[in-house]
Amino acid sequence: MSDFPNDSTKMMIPGPAGQIEIIASPPDAEAVDKNLVGLICHPHPLYGGTMHNKVVHMIEKAYRDMGVHTVRFNFRGVGASDGVFDDGAGESEDLMAVHEWATEQLPHCDVWLAGFSFGSYVALRQVHEINPMQMLTVAPPVERYDFTELAPPECPWLVIMGDEDDVVSPRAVYEYVEQQNPKPQLVTMKAGHFFHRRLLDLKGAIKNGILRQLYPDG
Repeated sequence: MSDFPNDSTKMMIPGPAGQIEIIASPPDAEAVDKNLVGLICHPHPLYGGTMHNKVVHMIEKAYRDMGVHTVRFNFRGVGASDGVFDDGAGESEDLMAVHEWATEQLPHCDVWLAGFSFGSYVALRQVHEINPMQMLTVAPPVERYDFTELAPPECPWLVIMGDEDDVVSPRAVYEYVEQQNPKPQLVTMKAGHFFHRRLLDLKGAIKNGILRQLYPDG
């Protein structure tokens, strides 16, 4: 684990379209290291989505509180990352490059995989390639992209949805969840798409949901 940064560090790593901009962060100093690394995918690049998105950052904070190393990154064409938007296909390749880098740095770590909005679609596209220990999707845009072609993960899967979301249809997400086998755990919150004024509640929902799934006995 010596090559993974000891402090939150912005860096460039090689990807299929050129360089990928990432922020790699260690677990919280007071957290127990559970030999985990979390990969976090950001929302839609054409609508301002970046790795600095507040929901993405809150996922990262929840993960680090639980003893997880984290890697958030900019998809191609975002920030300092090379390339151009590719509607999910190229972004899936970017995720796999980040996964390869992270598992080279932390070869003994299990992977947690997360995505917010468009990032949920990208993460689910690659979930069977990555084979994570836990999957988190926040506000998955099931009406905007063809989620029906994506096989659900076999690991514990947490879906968090704001019931006042005006970007992603809550009803469509609830119906999608009911159709899955195995079915994910669904947590709903009184919140809009970006969880304004509910970000700390979101962090708590992430931590509580994942701990219930993976560590039910405490």
